[in-house]
Amino acid sequence: MDAAFTAEQDEIRRTVRELLAKRCGPDDVKSAVRTAAGYDSELWSTLTQQLGLPGLALPTEYGGVGCGPTELALTCEETGRALLPSPLIATSALAAPLITSLGSEAQRADLLPQVATGALTATLAAPLGPALGLTGPVDGDWAGGGRAGGVQARIVDGAWRLYGQVEQVLYGHSAGLLLVAAHAGGFARSRTLLFLVRDDAAGLARTRQTALDETRPQARIELRDTEAELLGESDDADVPAALAAAGSVAGAVLAAEAVGAADQALARTVEYVKEREQFGRAIGSFQAVKHRLADLYVSVQAARSAAYYAAWDPSAGGLALAQGLEALRVTASEAIQLHGGIGFTWEHEAHLYFKRAAGDDLLFGPVHRLRAHAADRAGLFEGKVAV
Repeated sequence: MDAAFTAEQDEIRRTVRELLAKRCGPDDVKSAVRTAAGYDSELWSTLTQQLGLPGLALPTEYGGVGCGPTELALTCEETGRALLPSPLIATSALAAPLITSLGSEAQRADLLPQVATGALTATLAAPLGPALGLTGPVDGDWAGGGRAGGVQARIVDGAWRLYGQVEQVLYGHSAGLLLVAAHAGGFARSRTLLFLVRDDAAGLARTRQTALDETRPQARIELRDTEAELLGESDDADVPAALAAAGSVAGAVLAAEAVGAADQALARTVEYVKEREQFGRAIGSFQAVKHRLADLYVSVQAARSAAYYAAWDPSAGGLALAQGLEALRVTASEAIQLHGGIGFTWEHEAHLYFKRAAGDDLLFGPVHRLRAHAADRAGLFEGKVAV
């Protein structure tokens, strides 16, 4: 096994990093998140039309680049470094893999080329941690187990209709296509299915919510007798398995994104302590500060190793995500501390990284559940006797 990246993969990383360094600084991020879409539409057009990022991991027959999770993870490491607000994760890591694995040929031929060009953004409307199998088995309990709560689906006059609501839908207020996870069959034959809902569907209400992390816009989706299209050719597809597989890839991509953010927060902190003076010398020269930075460096590098392994083997995505989120949280917290008085001001960029860490922990975790589920899947504690 050769663990080194190829020249093409290095070029993808370099190109994305250089572009974002020019057009996605902290002030640009703050301006973009306050737009109606929640991101810079012009920058998104550049990323889609010139670099083809949404189609990076899509098959070439649907207009994609034909790469895989590794290339997408490397790209998202760079977008995480800049805290780029964009629908890339929601579209390419959450929605597109499900359309590819479950969609009918007609649905794939219609939707994936639009995704690849950036003409269509999409997202998954479901509680992300449980629904993707990151924090527990994909058993449907996150939506009431078919009894109550979540989103329910039934056939009315030959068409599927959805009822219910979903909280915290990533880019749910602006996505052109929603993949809604819903229960059908009632108690007797309860099963989870995925449905396609367009942004102009009757009975669909979308409300943008105030999120802790503004770079991850979220919305409440309400479905009131909303007509929807079943994803796939029949309702016998193994949706839980597809959700779990998509969750593994998403975990790897999100882990790489968290590593990029943590690495940048550490780099900015190191730069600051070299310049900030106290008692006539740079604070970075103090042994206690050096030790704290060294611990952060080890944490970030360990998370990077886990993320790269998960990009190669997505089955480790959940555990890598836990490692990445933990590294980002610790690094962002220390960044605020080591920046001193200026770091505690709400407007300082260190808070952007801290809020990303806290927001992702709420949206995809928490970390202890990610680790607990990974341990359960590995059978780590099977046969152990509690004392």
